[in-house]
Amino acid sequence: MPEHRARKHHQDRVAETLREEIGAMIEGELSDPRIAFCYVSEVALNPGAKSARVYVAVDTAVPDIAKAEEDTIAGLEAAKGYIRYELKERMGVRHVPELTFLADRSGRFQARIEELMGRTRKRRKAPVE
Repeated sequence: MPEHRARKHHQDRVAETLREEIGAMIEGELSDPRIAFCYVSEVALNPGAKSARVYVAVDTAVPDIAKAEEDTIAGLEAAKGYIRYELKERMGVRHVPELTFLADRSGRFQARIEELMGRTRKRRKAPVE
């Protein structure tokens, strides 16, 4: 059975609100030293809205990006209860979805693909001797 457009629109609005509110909390309220400079890139809400995957992208200027991602996710997982409580208060809803924090590596992968594509373009333009 096809999903109704109104339900999909509502889920998109809820996901966007979650993204904005969690991002604001990360920027200003969470003081855990494990949380690096990051932003919420996407919130994927499950169809029943019982759980949500929160994708967090860490700033690439950090020397050890893998360690920074691991620490940031651990810090956010530790603050999950506070984040859910604040979301409930701010959004004025009865139920806040269960949150799962994941590192968003798509930006890094995209940069790597761009680098490789640039190399192949340079090889093709280089004169053959």
